[in-house]
Amino acid sequence: MEEWVGKHWHNFIAQRGKVRYPQAEVTLEGYGKSLGLLFRAFGGDGGLKIAAAGELHNSARRSWLQRLAGSHSHVPLAWRDQQNLNLPAQLDIFPETRLNRDLYLWLTAMAAANVPAGGGWAMDNQRRVCWVLKQFPGLRKLYVRLFDAQLALRPGFYQLSGDAGLQEQAIQIALHSPGLVAGIPSAKYAPQPVYLWLHPQPPLEPSTANDSEQNNEQEQEQLEGQSRDAQQSNRYRAKQTEMPDGKNGMLAMRWESIFSWGEYIKVDRCTDEEEDDNAADIARDMEQLHVARDQQASSSRLRLDLDLPAAEFDDIPLTGSHPLPEWDWRQQKLLVDHCQLQMMLPRDSHPQPLPPHLQQQARRLRSQFSALAQQRSWQNAQADGSELDLQAYLDFYSARRSGVVLPERGLYRQLNVNRRDLATLLLADLSLSTDAAIDDNQRIIDVIRDSLLLFSEALSSCGDQFSLYGFSSRRRDQVRFYPLKPFSQPYNDQVRGHIQAIRPGYYTRMGAAIRESSQLLSEQAVSQRLLLILTDGKPNDLDYYEGRYGVEDTRAAIQEAKKMGLIPFCITIDREGDDYLPYLFGAQGYTVIQRPEQLPIKLLALYSQLASG
Repeated sequence: MEEWVGKHWHNFIAQRGKVRYPQAEVTLEGYGKSLGLLFRAFGGDGGLKIAAAGELHNSARRSWLQRLAGSHSHVPLAWRDQQNLNLPAQLDIFPETRLNRDLYLWLTAMAAANVPAGGGWAMDNQRRVCWVLKQFPGLRKLYVRLFDAQLALRPGFYQLSGDAGLQEQAIQIALHSPGLVAGIPSAKYAPQPVYLWLHPQPPLEPSTANDSEQNNEQEQEQLEGQSRDAQQSNRYRAKQTEMPDGKNGMLAMRWESIFSWGEYIKVDRCTDEEEDDNAADIARDMEQLHVARDQQASSSRLRLDLDLPAAEFDDIPLTGSHPLPEWDWRQQKLLVDHCQLQMMLPRDSHPQPLPPHLQQQARRLRSQFSALAQQRSWQNAQADGSELDLQAYLDFYSARRSGVVLPERGLYRQLNVNRRDLATLLLADLSLSTDAAIDDNQRIIDVIRDSLLLFSEALSSCGDQFSLYGFSSRRRDQVRFYPLKPFSQPYNDQVRGHIQAIRPGYYTRMGAAIRESSQLLSEQAVSQRLLLILTDGKPNDLDYYEGRYGVEDTRAAIQEAKKMGLIPFCITIDREGDDYLPYLFGAQGYTVIQRPEQLPIKLLALYSQLASG
């Protein structure tokens, strides 16, 4: 009976204190891609990724009923940082679905506003509103609808006393007439959330981005253990905390908050080597994650630091390493001789024929691509040529004999060879992630091998110039580059052996590999140079080459390739490729293949289109 009464009491109070509208909810998952396109169309920073942000603590004063019901303690707000545009994972604050959808669009435009900062939260947001309405006057009606809906959720300032009333009045004036309010008066409590503005205090702790590269690399060298990702996309507030020494552990628990994981108590909980199956659920319920630097290894880490194998088991180095530059977007500076690239060949590589399971498909492709081979044809009615054009001469002679005066036309013909002036370099990502299984019989690396072999069989049959390279990396001083088939080497069983010997490597320092490939391709004396990049994920490495740093360096390398007259194009099996590839290659410079097993056929179809274009 007690449980029944408690359940119905909770439902009654929750309904009375509810200020949300779940029936009108819209989610970022349904609009994320379109909002990303709009953000860049509005002029926003193309390097930012659209990320889902969890609701954050509401420090404004809540009503007695809201406190009793435990509602309105967290609110959905938007903000941006150097890596992401953080939008609420879901919006249900307005009673109409259209209004919640419009709010997503408006927050995206606000985040794209290019205005100087200064003057505080209210002035910054008013400048953003003015900028958006000036640059995109078509959004004015949308803003008016959202303003009316926002005003309906706010308390009347005449109902509030003292500083709280003045504070609310200033906010409502700023919403109605952006630019008129120089500042928001302070009060005992924070103002009610302004959903049309960006977050007043974005959840950003002091960044460790300015730590030295040496500290970053030393820290990464201590990370071991298996990699496991939590299957969630919310952004959390993080705070760096001193690591307890593990010598004075104690048990501390407040029984009245046993069901709350949000409270942080600085208690020494030493590293536990046992897996916690509920860790992801616990993290999802927390508003702020505290992170400490630990000198010990644990069973679960975000990344696996792989030691290089012994020389007798490692791949074969061909020559000494040579330096390459790298773009540091934080300094806006090209770091000269920052990476070391090592040419290598796969170990256990020996001449091999084409695998039996590819022979039938290869015969069909050779027959199809042979139609693109160099063809010889006669061009008639030329002013000069190797032979007399008999038909043109007879027509000209007959007209003269009949008394018709005609100007002399071309009376010769010339034998021409139709040849496409094209060279292609295919750069394949051989990182550790290619070891992932597609099904019970194939891994990604197996599909890449088949793609390289069929690509080579097809292009060798039509006579086009091509080369094949692979790459992986282990920090900036170990960028491994595999010349599977240079331009100067004919396609034969030795090349087939190189391809069949490739195996998953380490990480994906893509910028250095693209720069080396661009240099090799630019040396070919042809009029059209095609750089194909085959990958399965974003640029990454063990050190700081992660997130936006890797993306910006890769983008800089691609821009350098375009300035050299190359045509870069990316083929990826990363299903999240639409989030970042438009920024790297442009809207028409990439394709995402949904099913990896279709990669060989898709690759050749794309080559045919690009080569004919």
